[in-house]
Amino acid sequence: MSIPYLSEHKLKELIKVTRGASLSGQYFEEEGDLIRLTLGNFDYTNGGFKENTSKENLYYSGPVADNFIMNEGDIITPMTEQTPGLLGSTARIPESGKYIQSQDVGLVTCDEEKIDKDFCYYLLPSEIVKKQLSAGAQQTKIRHTSPDKIEACTVFIPSPKEQNKIGRFLSSIDKLINLKRKEITLMELMAKQIYDYWFVQFDFPNDEGKPYKSSGGKMIWNEKLKREIPEGWNDTTLDYYCKMYQPQTISTKLLNGNGKYPVYGANGIIGFYNNYNHTESEIVIACRGNSCGVVNRTDPFSWITGNAMVMAMKNSKYSNEYISQSLRYVNIRGAITGSGQPQITRENLKGIRIILPHDKNIVKYSEAVTGIVKKILKIREEINEIVVMREFFKPLLMTGQVTIKD
Repeated sequence: MSIPYLSEHKLKELIKVTRGASLSGQYFEEEGDLIRLTLGNFDYTNGGFKENTSKENLYYSGPVADNFIMNEGDIITPMTEQTPGLLGSTARIPESGKYIQSQDVGLVTCDEEKIDKDFCYYLLPSEIVKKQLSAGAQQTKIRHTSPDKIEACTVFIPSPKEQNKIGRFLSSIDKLINLKRKEITLMELMAKQIYDYWFVQFDFPNDEGKPYKSSGGKMIWNEKLKREIPEGWNDTTLDYYCKMYQPQTISTKLLNGNGKYPVYGANGIIGFYNNYNHTESEIVIACRGNSCGVVNRTDPFSWITGNAMVMAMKNSKYSNEYISQSLRYVNIRGAITGSGQPQITRENLKGIRIILPHDKNIVKYSEAVTGIVKKILKIREEINEIVVMREFFKPLLMTGQVTIKD
């Protein structure tokens, strides 16, 4: 196997890193046109960009210079390590004119005569760069880096031709992953639309197979829910439907990219581990910190950490998807306590009031969405397998141990 010649460079010879704008909190909004980028936009487990669902006031209504408004394809990297291993991560901006670069986020501009942009995207998260950034990070409770420290890193790169081949190969894998994630988004929208149609608009199929409310189905006022509901329906509490528990916490030091089972924390997958502590797909709610109330669906055979509350339907005839969708319409925020460290307890969650349809309606919904949920979980399994493959080949390609034929 031939190994292409690797030339030594400081990153400052190849790229320029610029810090984002300092954005005043007085302009943070819950809706608007421009979204401020945060560390939550880095998918540090699977790599790449993700929408931040852990905060509500992500929009920005204040003045901002044009050069801080991102363009599609811009490469960004974090200036702060809120999560171990975050420094050196990269993400691509998915859409022009929508995101504002904040001061915790660096913009990476490539000298494309010297370094291929796609290759650079995968070079910054490589082990050689991450180790240098970790060693040079300011040793505070939350570690920081700077544009100068990133640009001072030493790298070894192949010829432009090899860079281009590596960048295109790895980008093609990521495009496949993104296509599969879009498929998941469509499947999730289907499950949401069925729930909304049946349990929000109350147009579930009546005994004649017609939409209940639109066909003149009788509605009654429910004082506890402060809304009209179908005649014969009632209200109850979350603990009527659900079993809830907090599992054993796992040290982040045990997580690694080669583990077999995904580990779920407050904001989704936070790593992989060689063991699991539950076997079914269940619902988790972040119950500590700024992410309190964020809801995720887990994969089967996963580990769930102790900073998340696990919820599953008590009745085996009911799909957990029913409670997952229901949680979008209940007052989870009202269950949050604590000023310095927000938290949700099981006692506070279990008393939240929720609509109580007839048993047959929940069973029919469960039957309608079971295939959708299975498809979602299957695609997520495929994505995990592709990510493992990408992470196996990436260091071999970046260090010249493996080459790509023309």
